Amino acid sequence: MPQRREPTARQARLGLELRRLRQAAGLTAIEAAALQGANRAQMSHIESGFVGVSEERVRRLASHYACTDEEFIDALVAMATDRTRGWWEEYRGLLPKSFLDLSELEHHARFQHHVAILYVPGLLQTEDYARAVFSSRVPEITHQELELRIQHRRARQEIDTPYKAVIHEAALRIRVGDRAVAKAQLERLLELSDADHITLRVIPFDLDGFASAANTMTYVGGPVPKLDTVVRDAPHGSVFVDSEAQLNIYRTSFRRVETASLEPEPSREFIHQLTKEL
Repeated sequence: MPQRREPTARQARLGLELRRLRQAAGLTAIEAAALQGANRAQMSHIESGFVGVSEERVRRLASHYACTDEEFIDALVAMATDRTRGWWEEYRGLLPKSFLDLSELEHHARFQHHVAILYVPGLLQTEDYARAVFSSRVPEITHQELELRIQHRRARQEIDTPYKAVIHEAALRIRVGDRAVAKAQLERLLELSDADHITLRVIPFDLDGFASAANTMTYVGGPVPKLDTVVRDAPHGSVFVDSEAQLNIYRTSFRRVETASLEPEPSREFIHQLTKEL
């Protein structure tokens, strides 16, 4: 297969998982290449996502690596053979690559769990709220890029998989825009909370002993748990976390935060009360 100029995060994840399988089998890249009738450079390109792999090769590699997890292998095959050209591709070259990788990740997600401390999650933001967030960026972005980011965010908001958001009271009270923007955002949250696949919960300020307040994150469910991903915000875009040890930490963290938060109906009442204060 021809070499890619720049693999997507999904393509890179496939290569990474194949490398993890090889390492777990105790094989070097040279040894694995020999089993494939390839060379070390070709294996390196496969494991970095710069070269695609066929279903046959994925299954052959899994066999060489003594992987017997059929569900996991099938998921890897699906990643290898997927030829989806998603809506986000129209933004390639116009927005940072991390924006496109995030859209691709969300498109394939089985579910999403979000913990928000300072800002309302992007998938739940009104256009005016998102505009205020993007406009506060340092250094400032051009008007054209601002509009592109808002259009891209709006397109991401077509949520059709189970979505849970646990939002701290701070994020509900901080006014990224003016009073009108804040009230419209709260009303939007109430509207979204009526959807069957969206669950909103609130963490009030007066919750005792809440030490997990700093753990803003998005947990994205993959086709199998081994392919889950955690998304963390960074100054220059999103960072994807996918090691099994870290995923276990974030799974536990979300369960604790969810358990500590208000139930959905009291959360709705809490948000409704905040709207009345505005």
